[in-house]
Amino acid sequence: MSDTPLPRGGARRWTPARYRALLRAQGPRSVRFRTRLAILTGAVAIGLAATIFARAADAAAEVFGGYAARHPWAPLVTTPLLFAGLVWLTRRYVPLARGSGIPQVIAAQADPERGTRSLVSMRTVIGKALLTLVAVLGGASVGREGPTVQIAAAVMGLSHRLLRVPLRGAVLIAGGAAGVAAAFNTPLAGLLFAIEELASAYEQKVTLLVIAAIVIAGMVAQSVQGDYVYFGLIGAHMPLVSALVAVPLAGVIGGIVGGLFSRLVLTLATGTHRVTRWTKRQPIWFATACGGIVGALGVATGMTWGTGYGAARAMIAGVDAPLWFGPAKFVATLATAVAGLPGGIFAPSLAVGAGLGNLLHALLPGSPASAIVILGMVGYFAGVVRAPLTAVIILSETTVSRGLMLPMFATAFIADGISQLVCREKLYHGLSRTFAMPARDAPGASPPA
Repeated sequence: MSDTPLPRGGARRWTPARYRALLRAQGPRSVRFRTRLAILTGAVAIGLAATIFARAADAAAEVFGGYAARHPWAPLVTTPLLFAGLVWLTRRYVPLARGSGIPQVIAAQADPERGTRSLVSMRTVIGKALLTLVAVLGGASVGREGPTVQIAAAVMGLSHRLLRVPLRGAVLIAGGAAGVAAAFNTPLAGLLFAIEELASAYEQKVTLLVIAAIVIAGMVAQSVQGDYVYFGLIGAHMPLVSALVAVPLAGVIGGIVGGLFSRLVLTLATGTHRVTRWTKRQPIWFATACGGIVGALGVATGMTWGTGYGAARAMIAGVDAPLWFGPAKFVATLATAVAGLPGGIFAPSLAVGAGLGNLLHALLPGSPASAIVILGMVGYFAGVVRAPLTAVIILSETTVSRGLMLPMFATAFIADGISQLVCREKLYHGLSRTFAMPARDAPGASPPA
């Protein structure tokens, strides 16, 4: 037997060969190291991109607000023309940039490598960002959150391509969810959105790298924009007796109206009856008509332009608003969503929900106004996107109303159940079918819609 003692604990000796093997497995040139670096750099870039896009959208909204104040009747002409121009530009140059952006990310998960060259390519998302900003300049009822999700997924895909590492569907989920976290300054909502909506399965494994992307992007955005709360420090709460009446009302009404919105959008996007056939044959004229509706509502009310953030924040703070705001904003958002131009529905949906909450408060005058408005927002948002956990956490993080958590959860789950009765298919997943890519080399695969 050899008298050479073994290293303490029986560990193997560190030899040059073992060092080289370790470097190959985990060193700077290894796939594992480059994957982590791709996630890190992608998440930082997403935080910066989301911040720049948010500030540009806010600036565009201010420009339009000044224009509408100086020329109150002009949008009757300019908004329809802008809708027509945007739809022509989108169809001509970046057809995959139309709509929210979230359906594209869902569809791209089927083949991430191909998706990053089409649905979430840099060409597509640059066009998406520019055209969304133009839509905001024209007074369209669009939000920036959906486009931010598509932009974020493209940025994450680009970081992986530059570092030459394999791209998985989970990476696009991470990018999209990081976009939500950065857009709203809501990291928990971003994580739940990844599980509940983008992955569409609670059993989906969310790795530490995915969570890290969400947290890093949110931290970068927060460091640039400051530690802010999206709707302000509201801290709403509600007595149990009031909640027993308000929660079922908000859940049922939000589910019905939100489900109706989803059903109308999906019908016009995927339907085959005479009206939808005409809209597909004459997309420019249809967009012009939609722009006319948005322009007429905006001129008549002065409140339905853009995201509706200002009106929603005022109602959450307890400021009385006209009872017609919710229905008017619903129509403006619907007309914008079906027109075919780029832009999201997150923020406008929250504004519609605030309007519904304002209507509910008129029926329940003894209840706290802020709490009723927030429940209306949760109910309608959950009814539209059918992601009840995301709806609750977004409103909880954007208003710091943690004392309202149980009523919000109850409202969201009621709204989700009622919405399924009105519209069986989830909105974003239904729309993702219009962007679906056929499986590579699959026999009998149909061409993309």
